[in-house]
Amino acid sequence: MQLSHRITGINAGGSDGWGLFYRARQLKAQGHDITELTIGEHDIRTDPLILNHMHQSALDGATGYALIPGIPALRDAVAKRVQDQTGVPTSAANVLITAGGQAALYATHHAVCNPGDRALYIDPGYATYPGTIRANGAVPVPVPARPEDGFQPDASAIAALAKGAKSLLINSPNNPTGVIYSRDTLQGIARVVQDNDLWLISDEVYDTQIWEGEHLSPRALPGMADRTLVIGSMSKSHAMTGSRLGWIIAPEQAITHLINLATNTNYGVPGYIQDAALFALTLGADFEAQIAAPFRRRRAIALDLLAGQNAVRAVRAVPPQGAMYMMLDIRATGLDGNSFAERLLDEHQIAVMPGESFGPAAAGHIRVAMTIPDDPFRAALQTVLDFANSLVVTVE
Repeated sequence: MQLSHRITGINAGGSDGWGLFYRARQLKAQGHDITELTIGEHDIRTDPLILNHMHQSALDGATGYALIPGIPALRDAVAKRVQDQTGVPTSAANVLITAGGQAALYATHHAVCNPGDRALYIDPGYATYPGTIRANGAVPVPVPARPEDGFQPDASAIAALAKGAKSLLINSPNNPTGVIYSRDTLQGIARVVQDNDLWLISDEVYDTQIWEGEHLSPRALPGMADRTLVIGSMSKSHAMTGSRLGWIIAPEQAITHLINLATNTNYGVPGYIQDAALFALTLGADFEAQIAAPFRRRRAIALDLLAGQNAVRAVRAVPPQGAMYMMLDIRATGLDGNSFAERLLDEHQIAVMPGESFGPAAAGHIRVAMTIPDDPFRAALQTVLDFANSLVVTVE
C-alpha cells in the first residue's frame, strides 16, 4: 500500500527545517542544560485572567460544538479590530475563525490554488510555508529577498516569477528576519499582484510587535481588498500560542467557501477558547503592549551587544523592526548557518535556528528568538558573539 504523493511530498523528500530544534529538545530531555533561542514561544504563559475566563466558559457549558465560522461575537470583534487598525470596511462576513494561524495558512492556499498551480512566497519565510503549499497540491516558488536589500522583497524579482502563478504569500513583520516591509515595498508588491492577477496572502500575526516604523496591511492599499486574504492570530499578540485561535480576513465570497472547508476539516474551534479570545481582545492595546514589551527590551539589549563587538565584528544584523526574532549574519566566520548552529549547540549548549531553515536567501545566517528572560538572553547572545568572533580569529 502506498500513501498519497500529496502527503509524502510535503517536505519534498528533505528536511522540514526543524532538525536542530528537535535535537536541542532531545538533549534537554536527556538532562542537558540547553539555552533555547529557537521557536517563537513567549517566556511568559497565557495571562491568568484569560485562562480563568476560558475555564469559566467551559464550566458554563461552552464545551460542545461551536459555530463553525466562529461565534458571532468573536467574528464581530475581530472585524472591528481589523477595521479600526486598517481603515478598510470589514464585517463578520469577512471573518473566519481558525485553529491558529497555521490552519489559516493551509486554508487560504486551499482556497486560491488548484493542484499544480504555482504559489509564490518570499524567501526567507516561515519554515512551514513551502510544506503548506505542497500539502495543498500546489508548487511552492520562492522569491529571494536579499540581505543586501535589508530583506525587503524586490517587486521586479516577484514580477519575474509571477507569470502564470496563482498567489503570493508575504509576512510582515517578518519571521525570521524581524523586517517590516516598507510602504514602497508593499506598493510595489500590490502593482505586481494586480498586473498578474494574483491572490495575495498576507500573514500578519506579528502586527502588535512593532519596534520601528509602521505596519501597513496591504489589504488597505487601493484595489487590494478584493484580492487579499489576511491571516491573524491570538498567539503572538496575547501569548496564547497553545490555544490555537486565529482568523482569516477575506472577501465575503471566499469566506463562504472557506466555511465549507472548515466544515469538512476541523469542524470549528472550541467555544470556550473562542470565549477566552473574545475576552482577551477586550483587554485592549495596553495589554498587548505589555505582552510585546519583553521583546522590545531584548532587541535593545541585542543591538547594544552587537555595537560593542570587538574590531573583528564577525556578526552583523539588519536591526529588527518588529517580531520576536533577530537574523544574524555570520558569514564572516566561514561557516554556513547549519554548521554554525550545530557547533554552537555542541560547544556552548545554545540552540538557535539556522538561517537555511527559512530558505536559501538566509544562508550564512542564524535566527535568534528573543524568548528567554533578559539576563540569560544577554549572556547567551554575548556567548554567540564571542564564539563567532573566535572563529574569525581562528581563520585568520
